[in-house]
Amino acid sequence: MARKQITGIGPAPRTGADDSACPILHVDMDAFFASVELIEHPELRGKPMIVGSPAGRGVVLSATYEARAFGVHSAMPMSRARRLCPQAAIIPPSHGKYSEVSKGVMEIFHAVTPLVEPIASDEAFLDVGGARRRLGSPAEIAAMIRSQVLERYGITCSVGVAGSKFVAKLASKQCKPNGMLVVPADEVVAFLHPLPVSALWGVGERTEQSLVRLGIRTVGDLARVPVNTLQRELGAAAGGHLAALAWGRDERPVSAHVPDKSIGNEETFATDVDDPETIRRELLRLSEKVAARMRKAGYVGRTVSVKLRRADFTTITRSRTLREATDIAQEIYATACELFAAAGLERVRLRLVGVRMENLRPAEEASRQLSLGQRETGWREAEQAMDRAIRRFGPDAVVPASLVRGRLDEMDEK
Repeated sequence: MARKQITGIGPAPRTGADDSACPILHVDMDAFFASVELIEHPELRGKPMIVGSPAGRGVVLSATYEARAFGVHSAMPMSRARRLCPQAAIIPPSHGKYSEVSKGVMEIFHAVTPLVEPIASDEAFLDVGGARRRLGSPAEIAAMIRSQVLERYGITCSVGVAGSKFVAKLASKQCKPNGMLVVPADEVVAFLHPLPVSALWGVGERTEQSLVRLGIRTVGDLARVPVNTLQRELGAAAGGHLAALAWGRDERPVSAHVPDKSIGNEETFATDVDDPETIRRELLRLSEKVAARMRKAGYVGRTVSVKLRRADFTTITRSRTLREATDIAQEIYATACELFAAAGLERVRLRLVGVRMENLRPAEEASRQLSLGQRETGWREAEQAMDRAIRRFGPDAVVPASLVRGRLDEMDEK
């Protein structure tokens, strides 16, 4: 890929900021996918540009800050994004390019420290405590990383420098785009307390509404509420967690080896669907894909989750933890169907459905408990045979009968 440099590395850290107790960096690429596309489309610099499928019912993958000024954001339906910013250029996504640049950026991180915890293709936590003698202070290391990313790929990143992962991530968000912010240890509370309570990890829309009803709108408001009151209102774990974050307490270390937290697939229908049989066929297809990915990666999982998005974009998720870990599509599918039925949406028009397996562990570490007289044969062997056939003959070599019937029904309708 061609690499083209742009000028400037953004604002410097606050003069005199004490970073001696700030070994944690959160590095976040600025509008990553859009920035990578601008490498090959320099004529679009400084103009509104959206990365996403120009046709169909796709969503925005990324957008330049010029497009974001019109209200465009990632995961927004493309139809709405084009209404908000009709003058924006639309670039179809090129995932191979993003992977290439992401790999190179992570190599820059690993040259600094082995303690790198990727969060996504475009962001990571770094613990640079062990690199100080070799490379300088945390703020100097952050500035060096930003310069190297810019020089090598012509894209910018924002870096939060702090004593914990939580504060570092908030700091990188506050200095976007193309900035760096150091939050000294003795200024953490002053930094956190003016922020809206939604800034805290674990505060989603429903939790925020509950807190606002209690008169809690900022992190400072929450910090002044007794812990037992928060635990009574939100539950023991959630209440204690938020109380600690409100005072900047986050003891989690940077983990250099983070296994896949989940494996999932989802599908957006070409038109909204209210036929439960069609939904169940799609759940089967997705369960087959998820199970195959798990077997290929060497994982089994215990928690099955389904995602159901209505025509009005309201999204419902339901999950269930199994007694034993599995990588068998039929077991995942059966649970997914039960979750779908329990959600009460069998006659509601759905735009999207998804199946995800969570609570993963390496397959070799899991054992299945067999009932008296039961043999370890059946679906697992059948699905492993399907894996072998698909690897040899292609993805359509073996298809469940119900999916074949579904295809024939669709052909008949046409």
